[in-house]
Amino acid sequence: MACPMNQALPNAPSGATDQPAKPPLLAFLEQAHARYRDDFSGAVANYIPELNKADPARFGVAIATIDGHVYEVGDSAYPFTIQSVSKAFVFGLALELLGADHVESFVGVEPSGEAFNSIRLNANNQPFNPMVNAGAIACSGLIYAARRDEAFELIRSILGRCAGRDLDVDESVYQSETATGDRNRAIGWMLRNYGIVKDNVDAVLDVYFRQCAILVSARDLAVMAATLANGGVNPLTGDPVLSPLAVARVLSVMTSSGMYDYAGEWVYRVGMPAKSGVGGGIIAALPSQIGLGTYSPLLDEHGNSARGLRLCEALSAHFDLHVLNRANDVRTCIVADYDVGRLQRRGRQPHEQKLLEEQASTIRIMELTGTLAFSNVDYIARRLLAHDTGLFTVLDLRRVPLITTAAAKMLADLFDSLSSSGTRPVLAGIERDSRHFRQLQAFLTDSGAIRTFSLLDEAIEWAEDQVIFRYGGFSQITDVPLAEQELLKGLAPEDIADLEVLCETRSYHPGERIIACGDEADSVFFLQRGMVSVKLAEGVRLATLVPGTAFGELALIGGPRSADVFADNAVLCRRVPLDTFDDFRMRRPFAAEIIVRNLAQLLAHRLLQANTKIDLLSAN
Repeated sequence: MACPMNQALPNAPSGATDQPAKPPLLAFLEQAHARYRDDFSGAVANYIPELNKADPARFGVAIATIDGHVYEVGDSAYPFTIQSVSKAFVFGLALELLGADHVESFVGVEPSGEAFNSIRLNANNQPFNPMVNAGAIACSGLIYAARRDEAFELIRSILGRCAGRDLDVDESVYQSETATGDRNRAIGWMLRNYGIVKDNVDAVLDVYFRQCAILVSARDLAVMAATLANGGVNPLTGDPVLSPLAVARVLSVMTSSGMYDYAGEWVYRVGMPAKSGVGGGIIAALPSQIGLGTYSPLLDEHGNSARGLRLCEALSAHFDLHVLNRANDVRTCIVADYDVGRLQRRGRQPHEQKLLEEQASTIRIMELTGTLAFSNVDYIARRLLAHDTGLFTVLDLRRVPLITTAAAKMLADLFDSLSSSGTRPVLAGIERDSRHFRQLQAFLTDSGAIRTFSLLDEAIEWAEDQVIFRYGGFSQITDVPLAEQELLKGLAPEDIADLEVLCETRSYHPGERIIACGDEADSVFFLQRGMVSVKLAEGVRLATLVPGTAFGELALIGGPRSADVFADNAVLCRRVPLDTFDDFRMRRPFAAEIIVRNLAQLLAHRLLQANTKIDLLSAN
């Protein structure tokens, strides 16, 4: 059947309307449904009497995304029997239940070049593939051999889990198929003759007839297809129904054999793994993106839904969804790549700061984004190893939603290689009990060699501490007096002495809030002992401050507090109220000018750090 691939759907009328805005995918489905619903070419299946009663005007379509949203148009909720669409999922169940080696010893995976109900086997006396009747009956037979009387309920359960709800059987269609299924009986006895079906042929065929008579809707098919597109996990329920390995095999056979003897042209035109059924259903799964389900009982000469086929071809052509026409630049997986000399996350004592600047190349940070696949990790590894990897390599995974199995293996190999060469791998944005780390752990030689942190800041600070300790930078920190505070640098001793009189000594317990966001800015704090964290109201940490630094200093400019400040440990500080500081400025204007100049330098340094971060992001 030819389909006008280049013929565009009608555009929406120009100008403002009273219609609410719609997602583009929903708008397209509505337009496509309207275009094809009056196409009555084809005929309903008549070799099963009950199927011949289908209403030829019925037409529904649904798309389910892997984040769990479903678009529906037309008769998307109308029930019909799943028929051969069930074959894909029964094959997946057989793989899960019995293992690929066992299933493949009974059923081939090559296109047949024959009609779906052909009474013919391949050169090894096996069904050509699981998508033709002989292969599907063989899969049902394998499941029956393993589970006996539980076989059908197991099949019904797996289909229901993929659809996200319990599915019923249309008893009238089941009875009709049983009464007219002599050709399938011939296939069953042929399989028994060659040892493919080893049990009661009638019992196996009863399972097969019942699975074909399970009731679904276009919406159900879309969710089932999306479960395949989502690696076997139902995107609506989160239920891991099938393993990724089983899904990959199912989608492979769907690609080559899922659309009867139209499969080759389907792949050429549409380019998505798909399966059709003579009940009028079609599923198509675009891996990692969407699942599509359509229903229209009018079939073309190949036994595929005529309207469903046209809609699928139009959808693929309009949005360029062909699975082999993909564009991806592996370089986009790296958001930023830098060392601690360019961007540090914590205030440090002057001697520590100097040491880190000297040893900046010992800590390499890469911030990653997007799904990590095989080629992305290869690029990351080459870019890392092109230069000295230093003592610590920090990879930030907080923007990484998915790591493929191939990527996890390659990352594990990279980490093992780094460890053996003296570089400690550090992961940020990841917990040790997270899915990402469990993926990596399965392939790591020594998972204990990997340090993990929830936040990138924490990972960088830990690596900085290790470098400072290794190079002897840590020293016993005593209380930092006012004369050594960075904001008061350059003040004369008499200025310091005068300011000392104005100070109030305050102590805080670990975790205690010292400043609250939104409060009136009425004082400046000089940190004398301990460390504090400056955080936004939503908990994002802006900075960690050490003794010798001031906080709340923007009170000198005015306005409410813009962030919270918490004590990280036992904190001692000197607090100067603004009203007393105003008196100090009046008495010592030159000292006040020095403080304002120091404040300007500190703010300029922070702005430089922010610009550096922007430059790092822009460069990648």
